[in-house]
Amino acid sequence: MAQLWGGRFTKETDQLVYNFNASISFDKRFYEQDIRGSIAHVTMLAKQGILTEEEKKQIIDGLNGIREDVENGKLEITDKYEDIHSFVEANLIDRIGDAGKKLHTGRSRNDQVALDMRLYTRDEVLELDSLLKEILEVLLKLMKENVETYMPGFTHLQKAQPITLAHHMGAYFEMFRRDRLRMKDIYKRMNYCPLGAGALAGTTYPLDREYTAELLGFDGPTLNSMDSVSDRDYLIELLSAMSTIMMHLSRFSEEVIIWNSNEYQFVEIDDAYSTGSSIMPQKKNPDIAELVRGKTGRVYGALMSLLTTMKGIPLAYNKDMQEDKELVFDAIDTTKGCLALFTGMLRTMKFNDARMEESAKHGFTNATDAADYLVNHGMPFRDAHGIVGQLVLYGIEHKKALDDFTMEEFKAISPVFEEDIYDAISMKTCVEMRNTIGAPGKAAMEKVIALEEEYLYL
Repeated sequence: MAQLWGGRFTKETDQLVYNFNASISFDKRFYEQDIRGSIAHVTMLAKQGILTEEEKKQIIDGLNGIREDVENGKLEITDKYEDIHSFVEANLIDRIGDAGKKLHTGRSRNDQVALDMRLYTRDEVLELDSLLKEILEVLLKLMKENVETYMPGFTHLQKAQPITLAHHMGAYFEMFRRDRLRMKDIYKRMNYCPLGAGALAGTTYPLDREYTAELLGFDGPTLNSMDSVSDRDYLIELLSAMSTIMMHLSRFSEEVIIWNSNEYQFVEIDDAYSTGSSIMPQKKNPDIAELVRGKTGRVYGALMSLLTTMKGIPLAYNKDMQEDKELVFDAIDTTKGCLALFTGMLRTMKFNDARMEESAKHGFTNATDAADYLVNHGMPFRDAHGIVGQLVLYGIEHKKALDDFTMEEFKAISPVFEEDIYDAISMKTCVEMRNTIGAPGKAAMEKVIALEEEYLYL
């Protein structure tokens, strides 16, 4: 059992205790970050005269060799080591001898793991941002192609008013755009270097923490050594942001599932993102959308777990904090996977334009516009509302859309109706007349699309 702390102890750790305490099974994914941080640390130690230039070169060459051997499969990270830090240090000493024993000068595993987690998380935030940009690109393409694709807009899952597919996709564009802003905000707030904080009280060595931070691309060093090793706020923020991303994906998935049903038939999911039934040959199931919806709870669970873990921990570092890693790793993997798969499904999905427009017509989504027609002809809105309610009731009883009423049927309920009612309640008119910014009218949508394109590509 390779450990960094054996001097104080006279007995071997019980194997069960060792296994329970060890983190190598999950923190081995830190190997690149651990080596990157160690190279910056020894570079700084040499600059400060704490290590010689020759020692620095030996250590950096040894670290680069370990990284290369791990990447090409020559060196395996096994549970012989307690954690990734002991793996790197033990292998370094084996390779270069006593110079390797100086790697840990002026630092603790506490600030080392804090650094590794920040470096890893920072890399993952950039990957999440890239995946969010990709889904935004797909949404923008759908918006540009569908400014005149009419469909019902819903409230309470009931058809409400006509909109366009571009407008509907635009709502999700706004959601995922906010998600990207959260990623940018998290990156900015977490981008400070904890290395040099030591176990909790800094060190007596004359470290240049600003230099280390600069080497690793941070905006500066953290300003309190106790907070440096015990801060997990940035992980809670990331889990919260990923929970919001998953909530957006889950809402979208729910709509895809509904739209894919036989009753709606608004979309056809590509075969590559669907599965069949083992017993019912007619089935084409929206499994990817359903799994995304299901995995949302998994990410929520990680957020609640870490909040619960952190709520009773006094300053500074405590072993409880090791529980952050598996939760965060799994949530990141889950969110990235869901974003990638959902984007692929959305990119290949076919929309049934005619079916969506027909659904809008037969859902009386133009009823509000019929009421507005009467108001524009001098009738008080409350009276117009009542008359259109009678029209809808008549349409339901006779299974007719408002667009299909004869003039006699309109006039039987109100003599105010004239031939121009047909143009006033057409899907095109209902949508095109709504041109305040943010509305579904073509002119308004084209302004928004130009703004979204500028945001995405400039």
